[in-house]
Amino acid sequence: MEAWRWTDLAALEAARATVRGGVPAIEGLWIEGDGPRLVFRDGEFQLDLSTPGEVSIEPIAPVTAHPLGSATAGTGWRLTLDAERAVTGIQIVHVATGNENHLPGLIELGRDAVASVVETFVGNGWTNRLTTIRLAEGARLMRSVRLLQASGFVSLREEAEIGQAASLASVFLGAGGASSRVDGELVVAGDGGFAEMGGALLTRGEQRQECAVTVRHAALDGASRQIWRAVAADRSAVSLAARVDVARGAQKTDGEQSLRGLLLHRTATVNLKPELEIFADDVKCAHGATVGELDRQALFYLQSRGLPEGPAKAMLTRAFVADAIDRIGEDAVREAFAADAEAWLSEAL
Repeated sequence: MEAWRWTDLAALEAARATVRGGVPAIEGLWIEGDGPRLVFRDGEFQLDLSTPGEVSIEPIAPVTAHPLGSATAGTGWRLTLDAERAVTGIQIVHVATGNENHLPGLIELGRDAVASVVETFVGNGWTNRLTTIRLAEGARLMRSVRLLQASGFVSLREEAEIGQAASLASVFLGAGGASSRVDGELVVAGDGGFAEMGGALLTRGEQRQECAVTVRHAALDGASRQIWRAVAADRSAVSLAARVDVARGAQKTDGEQSLRGLLLHRTATVNLKPELEIFADDVKCAHGATVGELDRQALFYLQSRGLPEGPAKAMLTRAFVADAIDRIGEDAVREAFAADAEAWLSEAL
């Protein structure tokens, strides 16, 4: 299938065959803040390590046709906020110890409700998640997801329905050692809705990471952004497929795609596939896709000012990745993600 052409399903099967072992430490994963904190170990809620607050743990039966998302049915986490309520700083840590684990999540925000959620993935094995999001009129949700799992495979499915004047902004950072697939379908169903899904995927060794995201505009005056950055070292591969569908009658849509790849070694691979399918005649949609190496003139300039080659490469790569990470709206979260990217760069360069 075209949508799965770059997926490393062999890595997924190898990850699910691993034997469960030790538990990674999570103390250093929390970001400053006093919001709800939840820990899931191998897909099971750990009450003794959590302070769930407004987040409930309950059975969820996802309605999805996605082949991996449908496997997550069972007990999961749910955030439901009534009109004009706000809960920010929600943090969820997913710990995998091997084999496979599946977990659904559901976020429902009422009119003008506000929430922010940070999810962190660590450990090894196959981690599979489905997150369903429903935003009523004027609701706003900020999601920040960091993939720090050391080995195995992480598959994330995001399905969202965005109402009138509602806003969803999602930023992902892949800075671990596991292969991954970020799979999204966002529907801008209400007039004036906004959808954003992007981030940075960083790979090295034989690692493979990919995203496959579709934003569907079905209403007037909608806007969307897909800002993705890929950095590939050694013999690794990053694949980015971003699509925008504009339905007939979805006039005044403003859609932007920016897919950029950086090759740290010529043995690495970056695949980019931007797509637009537009049936309305009064829209502003643009896409761009570029793959290249570090600018040799910029590198020479930094070295001529006294920076050694390694730190000079790290500075340029950091600026490249910052295009995506800087879109995180919360300072503490943005700084934590930047630190994760910095740690990856210090090892890869």
